[in-house]
Amino acid sequence: MRYTQTTLKKIEDVFDELDYTVRYEKGSFQSGYCLVESRRVAVVNKFFDIEARINTLLDILSKLEYDPAVLSEGAREQMEKWKRSGE
Repeated sequence: MRYTQTTLKKIEDVFDELDYTVRYEKGSFQSGYCLVESRRVAVVNKFFDIEARINTLLDILSKLEYDPAVLSEGAREQMEKWKRSGE
C-alpha cells in the first residue's frame, strides 16, 4: 500500500459513506485515536504523519461493524484491496 494523501482521502471517503466523521485533534489517546460510537466520530491524533493516520483509520475500519451494501462499489473494492494488503 502506498502511504499518500490520496490514499488517506480514499479512506476518509469510506468513513463518509459510513456516516462517520473523521477529525484530527490533539489529545491524550492511548491508542492514537478515540471512537465516539454514539456520534459516529473518529478522532485521530493530529500529530500523526500520513502513514500513521492511514494505519490508524484502517485499524478503526477493521473494528467497525457495518453492512457492506451501504458502500459504493468502488469503496467495497478498495476495502477488499486494503484487507488483502494487510494480511
